[in-house]
Amino acid sequence: MLFVCVENAGRSQMAETFAKKHGMNAQSAGTIPSTRINPTVVEVMRERGIDISSNHPKTLTPELIRDASLVVTMGCSIEEACPKPILAQMQKKLVEWHIEDPKGRPLEEVRKIRDEIEHKIMELPAHVRAA
Repeated sequence: MLFVCVENAGRSQMAETFAKKHGMNAQSAGTIPSTRINPTVVEVMRERGIDISSNHPKTLTPELIRDASLVVTMGCSIEEACPKPILAQMQKKLVEWHIEDPKGRPLEEVRKIRDEIEHKIMELPAHVRAA
């Protein structure tokens, strides 16, 4: 399972971490990765006892998409940042989640985003979670 957003600094990092916490094989990447993880995201994950401070944003590659059983975009406009061949490859196994970007948001809003992502991870069908 692959979680994709533009910067790979917030939503997709949280999704990857929650998926792994729940026993899923997961990765995340961004179309235009940031240089670091959003510090507010690090803080709200730490509140849950999860340390992602050593995570680093990664670049989305065709290989990551090819190897993923499912590609979940986090509600970002990847169409604007993604090369068309990569988009075409994703379409076959694409799920779109419409989740607000935590960038620049206050702590309370980022907590809500974190909780929404964890809830969506838990809602994934069992066969997808096992993949």
